[in-house]
Amino acid sequence: MSATSPAAGVRRAGGGEAAASAFHARVGRAAIVSLYDELALAPKPGLVSFADSGSHADMDASTFLRSLFALRRFFVQVTAQGAASADFAPLEALGRAAEARMLRATGGVNTHRGAIFTLGLLCAAAGAAQAADEPCTPARLRRTLMARWGDALERRSRRALDTHGARAARAHGLRSAAQEAAQGLPTLFDHVLPALRDARRAGADDRGAKLQALFTAMAEVADTNLVHRGGLQGLHDAQALARDFLARGGGIAADAVERAGQVHAVFVARRLSPGGAADLLAAACWLERMARLDEPPSR
Repeated sequence: MSATSPAAGVRRAGGGEAAASAFHARVGRAAIVSLYDELALAPKPGLVSFADSGSHADMDASTFLRSLFALRRFFVQVTAQGAASADFAPLEALGRAAEARMLRATGGVNTHRGAIFTLGLLCAAAGAAQAADEPCTPARLRRTLMARWGDALERRSRRALDTHGARAARAHGLRSAAQEAAQGLPTLFDHVLPALRDARRAGADDRGAKLQALFTAMAEVADTNLVHRGGLQGLHDAQALARDFLARGGGIAADAVERAGQVHAVFVARRLSPGGAADLLAAACWLERMARLDEPPSR
């Protein structure tokens, strides 16, 4: 085990419940900050930001902020639950309760259902890794997720979930968010997180790196939010626009913000919104933060 891992930090702090609780709080706080990162990014095609409401008439940035406030305890709780047991049912129960709080805070608007699922699983994996005295690196978190809950996620993926995205996936034979999770979140770990990291190494600024990650998610994932709003043609057109953005230099290019704004205008005109890609961007930002917890302190 890395001597600089979060779990090692818990031991150095004296161990016990207080130190573990402090770790769970850091994980939960990282989730909320990463969701704020996604909200603050602009321009991003069809999605709500502080600049505008994108393709949405029923929500704006203030709706998202109310949702984040309502969810702040959930990510701490689900981290602690991941540390406490390998049972999947309590994680689902926490997720359902979090969805209910979100909907009360937003007046019935779904702002973060996908993030509750994806980031909730990742936070639970962080709790489990810490409890096992393991580092919270992306590779370790991915292995922990599958070892702990892979079978339960596979069973869940076969259930007929009643959401817009699940119905769109069934109707068109697409990989749903539940199936993506059951396979260990391959789009996140194999494409979106590497895109974020590679863009930073290539010299992109923070906004450019996040645009690179977002457009990579749009190009790679069969985003059922797009199918729900624009049918299969909407998905295919969105993926083509994302791939063209990346082929022209993506977030590293000097005109990245201008071209992202142009794609945003197309999405708004067609009422397209890649909510699944936005969740993957937030998850990649969270994974970055968790990896930084493993870095040794500066001397």
